[in-house]
This record gives sequence, structure tokens and C-alpha cells, in this order.
Amino acid sequence: MSSQIQASVLHGVKDLRIEPRDLPAPSPDEVQIRIASTGLCGSDLHYYSHFRNGDILVREPLSLGHESAGTVTAVGASVSDFAPGDNVALEVGMPCEHCQRCKEGRYNICKEMKFRSSGKSFPHFQGTLQQRINHPAKWCYKLPADVSLDVGALLEPLGVALHAFRRSNMPPNATVLVFGAGAVGLLCAAVAKLKGAGKVVIADIDAGRLEFAVKNGFAHASFTVPMRRGKDVDENLAIARETASSIGEVDAIGEVDTVFECTGVPSCVQAGIFSTRPGGRLMLVGMGHPVQTLPLGAAALREVDIVGVFRYANTYPESIEIVQQANKSAEGPDFSKLVTHRFRGLEEAPKAFEMAGKTKDADGKLVIKVVIDSSEGAGTA
Repeated sequence: MSSQIQASVLHGVKDLRIEPRDLPAPSPDEVQIRIASTGLCGSDLHYYSHFRNGDILVREPLSLGHESAGTVTAVGASVSDFAPGDNVALEVGMPCEHCQRCKEGRYNICKEMKFRSSGKSFPHFQGTLQQRINHPAKWCYKLPADVSLDVGALLEPLGVALHAFRRSNMPPNATVLVFGAGAVGLLCAAVAKLKGAGKVVIADIDAGRLEFAVKNGFAHASFTVPMRRGKDVDENLAIARETASSIGEVDAIGEVDTVFECTGVPSCVQAGIFSTRPGGRLMLVGMGHPVQTLPLGAAALREVDIVGVFRYANTYPESIEIVQQANKSAEGPDFSKLVTHRFRGLEEAPKAFEMAGKTKDADGKLVIKVVIDSSEGAGTA
């Protein structure tokens, strides 16, 4: 038996509408979830602001949202691991599970991947900014009592950071540099720290974000990247070398073992190459400029590995353990502090997206992660 729900639906640039949808009962292998917390990320913001994300165009009305957690309201006939009332986090990418990449466990790069709130597959796989959704039980993860629904939603971007860490082969007691103190950069720093890095330095142009990172236990030290731009390629590379040299003076860290580049900004990627020690790794986490001028010779001559990172695979159980580890640590990080702004109800989504596009709110408070709270009693009935 189907029921009617309300959904936030994007029809064009900044054109969000609340619309009714029919939701059937969950199929035998699905659970039905009342979405409670959805974090907004950069891709959501691109779709909202441009009705596209890079060269991916939205071709039909689309519900956004993919960083989500909620409460189970019904279970399919074949589901035995969940019951109504369970709090769960959702992994929203559906791979084919049959191709060679899926068989290797690298389903995040499956060519047939369907990902909620993405316009890449068609028909689009609708996102989580809906009151309730049906989702395969296989891709849901029960949240322990000490993990809130907000932090449950953060498990999705935390998965990106954990996947980046795994691909980094970070050595024990490593010196780590993270470019970018947005949500993903902060999470990369946190994972590196919790996984045994000896020193984690985070770099950004925003001094307020850097202060937040160190104060709340996400990194050991910080570096404010100067706003400089050269007149040509040679001058830009010289500036990148100077930036790398200045970073090396922070606590006398010198060259670093592992760099997590979370901005996608060419100057940071360049500085990341120059900062990495011989034999170290530069992890490309940020989705930035598709074509860049990079000092590949400087990387090749020192055998600096440049490694791409795309989403995540098989991360949720370990991400939950990481959050619980942090909860028990006196030194942090406190993942809940990443949620800086909350908007209650789907009808508040336009305001939430406008806030997510800012670095500070009207009161001067940092904007890091904006959450839409669509739990029972939040706004739309």
C-alpha cells in the first residue's frame, strides 16, 4: 500500500518546490526510512545554483541530498537486520555489483553506478530531501546509541576521508598536510590524526576555519595560505614553491609524507607537489579545475605518487568506529561541531542552500556544514 509524502524538488536554477509524491510500501529487501538529517555538500550546491554539476546536466526534476540519516519506519518481508525505530545512516550509491570493478570491491568507480541526487544516471536517482524513502537494507547501517543522526549523516563525507586515507598508504607517525579546511578537509585531517599521524597541519586561506580546526582537535597546527597570484605559469609555480617552503617551517616539519589536497585549486595542487617528500604521496581529494598546469617533473624526479580519490567504498562500518573512537578521546576531534547551521523543514531548503554557499553567516559565524532537519515535527507535516 502506497502513501503520500512531501519532497523538495529542483526544477531549475534555484527553483526548489515542495511537491507530493506517492511512496509504495518497501519491497522485500528494502527498509522505509523517515529522513531526519541531511547535510548539504558542494555537488548539491552546484546543482542548486547552476542546474548542473560541471558537465553533468539535470534533465528532469530532481530531489537533492545524499548525506543522510534517519529512522526506520517499516521493513520489507525479507529484512531481518532492521526494525522500526532503528536509527540508520544511508549509503546512497547503487553499483551494478556485477562488473569487474565491483567484483574487486571498488564499486565506487562502477560505470553503472546510480547515486542519489546525481544527474549522471538517467532517469535520475532521486535524493534524500524527502520525508521518507525506500532504500535497500544492504546499503543501510544501524547507528549505535552514541552516534547522533547528525553525525550519522556526516558518515558519508567521512567515508570520502577514510577512502582517501586508505589509498594514501600513510606511514606510521607520518607528517601530514591537508589543503582546505572545509568539511572534507577537516575530516581528512581528523582521520589522519586518529589513524596515528604524528603531525597534521591544515592549510587554508580562511584563518577562522584554521582556528576552528586546531581548537576542536581536527589538526595539530595550521598555515594560512597567502592570497597571491602570478602573472604567468613560471611565477605561479614560484609562488607555489614559496608556499611549500613556508609550510615546511610550521613546527619545523619540513617536507611531508602525505598531502591530502581537498580544494581542487591549481595553486594548492602545485604547492602540494612541492611539499611532498621524495617517495611521498599527494592525494587528489578535491574536485576542482578539470585542466591544470602542474609541475609533474618535480613529482616524477622525486617519485611523488599522485593518487586520485573518488567517493568511497566499504567505509561505513569503519567510519562508525572512527566516530566512536573520537567520542572517547579527550583530544577530539568533535565531529558534531562540524554542523554549524540547521534549518528545520523541507520548506527551509532554499535558505539552507543559500547559507551553504557562504563562508560566514550574517553574525560572522563560520559556515562549515549546513543540515536540513526533516525529522518528525520539523516544518512540513
